Amino acid sequence: MRALKIAATGMSAQQMRVEVISNNLANMNTTGYNARRAEFADLHYQQVTRAGTINSADGTVIPTGVQVGLGVRPSAVSVILSQGSLSQTGGDLDLAIEGNGYLEVTLPSGLPAYTRDGALKRSADGLIVTSDGYPVAPDITIPDDARSISINAQGEVYGYFADQVQPERLGQLSLAGFSNEKGLEAMGSNLFLETAASGPSFVAAPGEDGLGTLRQGYLEDSSVDAVREVTELIEAQRGYELNAKVITAADQMLSATTQVR
Repeated sequence: MRALKIAATGMSAQQMRVEVISNNLANMNTTGYNARRAEFADLHYQQVTRAGTINSADGTVIPTGVQVGLGVRPSAVSVILSQGSLSQTGGDLDLAIEGNGYLEVTLPSGLPAYTRDGALKRSADGLIVTSDGYPVAPDITIPDDARSISINAQGEVYGYFADQVQPERLGQLSLAGFSNEKGLEAMGSNLFLETAASGPSFVAAPGEDGLGTLRQGYLEDSSVDAVREVTELIEAQRGYELNAKVITAADQMLSATTQVR
């Protein structure tokens, strides 16, 4: 009986949907996190009678045929690209990206990674790094005697010193963009890797080539909508229960078949 396997694929799909929703809710306070959505597609169909087949009895063409679906499968877990709200922190190295773009960081392997988490820190050598210690590209070093720093919307970093009236320019932050941001590979720790689906990165100063600008002293909140996630969680739960009822009904039908005398 195909209903057993079909309902099993439905339960598996709803289970995956719940897993995606639970990950969204777990990251509702993660800086720069974008919610994910599970997407599904129907499986192939068994063609019992193909549409357009000629009826052997009188030569007429069958208009619809008989196509029996065999269930559902996951097709993608896509990222919902939306700007999270900005929270003021007042930190000199807290940066929020208003618009498109990612900060580029350098992994220990030398490969580039990308993030929208602007909670930056200062290393023991004065280098601007992420919370995990990965240096932000291009490398910018803050001198030990700098009283404070200022980062404008275009990513220019200035340092203020006790013996100088005018600030000193320390470097220029840049942003990276992609033609298909949904194709980036998430690797955890708010980091993404470039893939063949995302296309190569293009780097420019904030505010150029369609990239966003920077706002110092702010961080981007998660874009997860808790109310919507809970609503979808209820829908997924009901879908799981309905598929379980189909399995129960199919089992009762098989039981009735085995008891026929």
